[in-house]
Amino acid sequence: MNMDAKKASESLVVMNELVLPNDTNTFENLMGGRLMYWMDIAGAMSAARHCNSPCMTASVDNLSFKNPIKIGNIVHIEAKLTRAFNTSMEINIKVWGEDSLHQYRYESNEAYFTFVALDPNNRPRKVPQVIAETPEEQEQYVGALRRRQLRLILAGKMSPDDATELRALFVPSKENL
Repeated sequence: MNMDAKKASESLVVMNELVLPNDTNTFENLMGGRLMYWMDIAGAMSAARHCNSPCMTASVDNLSFKNPIKIGNIVHIEAKLTRAFNTSMEINIKVWGEDSLHQYRYESNEAYFTFVALDPNNRPRKVPQVIAETPEEQEQYVGALRRRQLRLILAGKMSPDDATELRALFVPSKENL
């Protein structure tokens, strides 16, 4: 497998779906579970594009619903890697609704998904690193380590004392005292 680092932009996946009656609840809004399903697909494609292997979802961070997407509107999903670790990758997924009739686009959701690359035996495999080029990609890249540490603490896989990047946000260093 090629382990050369890849640009974050190379992992970009853009997906569009039309909200049909079977996708909605009694308020004629897109069901949250259906949106999460579509986001998971976009994230999996982005992860697989980055590492050239099958991937599985390991976690989903806070998924907040800013604005509902109505029946007949278009769902626009963009997924892109923010950072790769050893065998896992963090992917930022942004969602917009698009009202074609009134010709406007609006924010709906955003979340961070974590995927793990799998080898032919369905065991975790190493992934290429990410090259963050734009200021937004660089900001996402830096923040990814703190988000990862928080995920690991919440999952009971890391002690808060070991989360040095995360602690630096809350505990002043001795030099600053």
